[in-house]
Amino acid sequence: MSVLIAPPRPEPATRPAPGGRLAVPRVVAVFLAATLLLLVVGAVHLTQGTSTVGALDLLRLAAGADDEAARVLVASRLPRLLAGLAIGVALGVAGAALQSIARNPLASPDTLAVNAGAHLAIVSVAAFGISLPALPAGALAFCGGLAAAALVMAMSAGGQAGTTRLILAGSATALALSSVTTLLLLLFEQATIGMFAWGNGSLVQSDLVALTQLTPVIVGAVIVLVLLGHRLDILALGDDTATVLGLDVRRTRLTVTVLAVLLSAAAVTLTGPVGFVGLCAPVIVRLLAPVVPGVHRHRVLLPLSGITGVVIVLGSDVLLRAIMGGQAGVEVPTGVVTTLFGAAILIWLARRHRDAGPTRRPPGGHAAVRSPAFHRTVVAVTAVVTVAAVTVGMLAGDTWVLLGDLVNWVNGSTGPAYTFVLDQRWPRVAAAVLAGAALAVAGTTVQAVCRNPLAEPGILGITAGAGLGAVALLTFVPLAGVWAVSGVAGLGAMLAFALVYGLAWRGGGLSSDRLVLIGFGAWQGGTALITYLIVAFDPWNTGKALTWLSGSTYGRTSTQVLPVVIALLVLTPAVVAARRELDLMTLDDDTPRVLGVRLERTRLVALGAAALLTSTAVSAVGVIGFVGLVAPHAARALVGGRHSRVLPVAALLGAALVSIADTLGRTFIAPAQIPAGLVTAMIGTPYFVWLLWRSRAVANHPR
Repeated sequence: MSVLIAPPRPEPATRPAPGGRLAVPRVVAVFLAATLLLLVVGAVHLTQGTSTVGALDLLRLAAGADDEAARVLVASRLPRLLAGLAIGVALGVAGAALQSIARNPLASPDTLAVNAGAHLAIVSVAAFGISLPALPAGALAFCGGLAAAALVMAMSAGGQAGTTRLILAGSATALALSSVTTLLLLLFEQATIGMFAWGNGSLVQSDLVALTQLTPVIVGAVIVLVLLGHRLDILALGDDTATVLGLDVRRTRLTVTVLAVLLSAAAVTLTGPVGFVGLCAPVIVRLLAPVVPGVHRHRVLLPLSGITGVVIVLGSDVLLRAIMGGQAGVEVPTGVVTTLFGAAILIWLARRHRDAGPTRRPPGGHAAVRSPAFHRTVVAVTAVVTVAAVTVGMLAGDTWVLLGDLVNWVNGSTGPAYTFVLDQRWPRVAAAVLAGAALAVAGTTVQAVCRNPLAEPGILGITAGAGLGAVALLTFVPLAGVWAVSGVAGLGAMLAFALVYGLAWRGGGLSSDRLVLIGFGAWQGGTALITYLIVAFDPWNTGKALTWLSGSTYGRTSTQVLPVVIALLVLTPAVVAARRELDLMTLDDDTPRVLGVRLERTRLVALGAAALLTSTAVSAVGVIGFVGLVAPHAARALVGGRHSRVLPVAALLGAALVSIADTLGRTFIAPAQIPAGLVTAMIGTPYFVWLLWRSRAVANHPR
């Protein structure tokens, strides 16, 4: 039986047309007010720093009476101020342009993975000890950012197919790119020292060389975008109308995208990725529309977004140093503050959002129907693959053992050397297998409840909460035991889930799209707080936290495996028992209610079980992405959409995937190791790209 779904009507980021008469006096007043605010913030910014030079010293400098103040101003404070000015304009204008061409309120350099692509390109060169001048580095960042943006826009149907789809495509792409970046930071720790803080947006500048080289690029791109403002106004009317009016839609969209990515790449080259400025600045400007008619016109919107972006960047820097002191401006990236602010804006937007995009369809709606015999065969084959993965995991590592040695170890008749090796290895293999199964079951449940084939457990904010709890404990209590780390990580995960679920609940019900968007905001906010803890309190030991956040089984013990075993034994049968309800919830909200399912209670219980499974897995092996996304999809492709069949196959596939990733990470560059989470990201990324393309084709050609 086919399920008929009405064509979606995505919610535009801007008005259908920037119509209405332009209120010139009000627009001028807004520009004057924004400029005055910028001057005030800039003046306060100049008075802050690590030296004792204050406002009175700077005033005396105006009279030419203080050489010390002049040296401080020229060497430190003025470069920092000008860097904030440059990236604020670049990111604000880039965000406004991207939102306009995507017609999506949450399009930005962050959500389109532009910053992640540019960051990876620069770190890739730095990892091999190559130091590039500003312009070549900017060109490299531009290529990386443009490739990432092109991938996300293509996979999300140009960004217009729904806010939720764009966020999921961008976040997963950024996760994959960030995983590779983290791998380079771990493998080439000496060559990339200091780039962890820079990778979160630091305004610290040693001189004005890079700024003077990149400023003409930023100014030129902004001017061209403003000149294209009239074309963007026409494009806002819709592609068909714009084409009738003589606009080359494809060329305009391509030109604006290239210019926006160029601005983002210049900002990343100068200060690293400063998060969410490109999202917040245009949103704030558009909020003025009721009192300032015509603010949606792009020749007003673009420059005003640039000014707002500067206020956000410099204001965040002022706030950081006012609360934590001048030294914090050196140690803590300004991007941490802007990301927290952006996460709050994103959550606020999500609470106001309604989306019926193409992702709101049954996850298994297009899976083939399989016979019971075929299902049994698939279960048997995946079980054999999982057993083989476990066996190879026990044999492989920095010390290889033979199958006979493994049999002897099971029988208790090996020598001391092999006994020691296998005693240390089996908890790691068990942790990988059990965590993979838990994440797969959780992912299957989340996708069913959210009716979103691109959702995964991390999007509920669970992994960010677990990571924040564990890193906080590792930072302040370095000698904490494994049970303490696991317990605090689990507590953080459940608190984050409770927060996300509570914020997503509105009007007596739960919107699945709102849940995903708020979860993404919580994920970004949690990541920013983790960065703050690392760079502010333990800057010389970033490898420790990065390894845990990348999902590693290193040093795991049997006691850390026990919580995952308990969670699987208790919660998996509960999820299996609710298989009928999960099948119904994948259809729509009305069918389960008609058939007697208490929808809200079932959702809460199912998501709670997924959160507990994920938190125990994260507490055991750290943060591992893509398993909860890839394993359920592969299972549905093999056995169809019924959860009685999907759950066991997904659990086996998840266990095999993490076990294989862990084995590869332990053996590929032994005795050095690659965290399992980074390997799963590399394995899962190609599958995810194919999945996005497939779901895009289905969305554009509904059956």
